Amino acid sequence: MTTNVTKPSFGDLEGLIGTWKGVKGWSLISVPAHGGTKDSPNFRLIVQNYTEVLTFKAVDTPVENDAGDVSQFIGAIEYEQVIHDFDTKELIHIENGMFMYLNDIKTASGEAVSASFPIARSGTIPHGNSILVMGIIDKKDKAPVFKEISSMPSAVDQDGAPLGFFDQFDDEQKRLTATDIVIKQDSLIFNVKNPNDNLVRDNKGLKFIDTIHMSLDSKNEGTVGNIPFLQKHAKATDVFSDFWLSTVKLPMSEKPYQQLQYSQNVGISFHEKFNGKQGLINWPHITINTLTKID
Repeated sequence: MTTNVTKPSFGDLEGLIGTWKGVKGWSLISVPAHGGTKDSPNFRLIVQNYTEVLTFKAVDTPVENDAGDVSQFIGAIEYEQVIHDFDTKELIHIENGMFMYLNDIKTASGEAVSASFPIARSGTIPHGNSILVMGIIDKKDKAPVFKEISSMPSAVDQDGAPLGFFDQFDDEQKRLTATDIVIKQDSLIFNVKNPNDNLVRDNKGLKFIDTIHMSLDSKNEGTVGNIPFLQKHAKATDVFSDFWLSTVKLPMSEKPYQQLQYSQNVGISFHEKFNGKQGLINWPHITINTLTKID
């Protein structure tokens, strides 16, 4: 099937193109730890504050999937994510991939059929994981809406855990809580139990003109890949992420600027469930950040 499409269509993904920088990033991950037994806390909770540079570059030629009587053009945007620990400046994450706008499927008769999902993202990281997630995109004239998320395993996976098994989450919250000695009031530096709370606080005092929301999930006909080592010891099972691309103004300024926020949850499977239940516990690995376009 031949077409004369010469310019890629990115839809509302086009607003991503450019370079973004953020210093309010947080990563929370549970990983297997040395020692311990089936009923003792042999996991390690790691919470890190990070800085990030996220770059998006358009592929300037439309990508065609040609299947004879039907075809689909994809608007592809390359991305590179580079993350450093806020305090030590150590490189802790690098990721490369594509955001894709999946245009309508065209038939030989000229009929246009909507794709199952209008956007997709693929990505690879040097630990030995790869992802393909699909999802939806919409634009509204208002601020982002953040749902509460939990950094702990599900209630089903926690059921039967020995007393104190998950105390590391409380210990980390104490470490990341500041106390004002004058007014004797605590302030969360990072909300360990609900990381999206930090995104809410990042937006306080801002005036939002519009927001493009991208929601992507590996359960939407996507997949997650692991090298054999991770498959055996700490398997990534699923990925869910939200991105909010907003046009905002500061309270005392009429000049708008672009802001990008995200919240991502990667399920990591390790440690047997309790009370003889079959299967492994699925641990959330959550990353969040608020970034500003610099180029």
